[in-house]
Amino acid sequence: MQEISPALNAFVVWIAMGGTVAFAVTAVLAVAPKGIDLFGACIMGIITAVGGGTIRDVILDVPVFWASDLSYIWVALGASVIAYYAQQMMASKHVYGLMLYLDGIAVAMFAIQAASKVVAQEFGVPLAPILLGIVTAIGGGLIRDVLSGNETLLMKKELYAVPVTLGTVIYVVALPYFPESEVALGTVCALIIFAIRAAAIRWNLSVPDWAIIKLGGN
Repeated sequence: MQEISPALNAFVVWIAMGGTVAFAVTAVLAVAPKGIDLFGACIMGIITAVGGGTIRDVILDVPVFWASDLSYIWVALGASVIAYYAQQMMASKHVYGLMLYLDGIAVAMFAIQAASKVVAQEFGVPLAPILLGIVTAIGGGLIRDVLSGNETLLMKKELYAVPVTLGTVIYVVALPYFPESEVALGTVCALIIFAIRAAAIRWNLSVPDWAIIKLGGN
């Protein structure tokens, strides 16, 4: 597999930390209307930030990623505390919009990173890399929504899981044909995910009605 340069690796780490902040902040803002206290807000923020990757590593039976680098936990904790005490500012249109775009970048990167990690482990290829890429990207948010009693991401019409699925499928299908260009391929697939997610945020796009199955009711 293609080696990642130190400069690119450092950039990826910074993006990961930015995504961790975005996950934690949006989690706190999502549960704030419930009247949650600081401790609960911090737990929700941390779970959202690292939950998906934790599930992935447990399934892969490998050391959980944040156990060897607690900076993910500290960053999530710090972002949660700030979001809790600065809810009004964080909920403003411009700041919250920035968090959504950072969230989109993180979702894209975490999904492809996860798929790459699963492929490297030769675990359940080709389906497991796709499934665990999706779980890594949205798993924390799903746990947050279940614990807070909110409608989960999978039950919404929002274009969130769909672009993640599309990007990971393209990555896993194309990788055997371009094994020497893994970094470039992963970058392209992450950009595809982010582009769709960013368009959904910018123009309020959602899953069309014809693609939604409704049983019973009106």
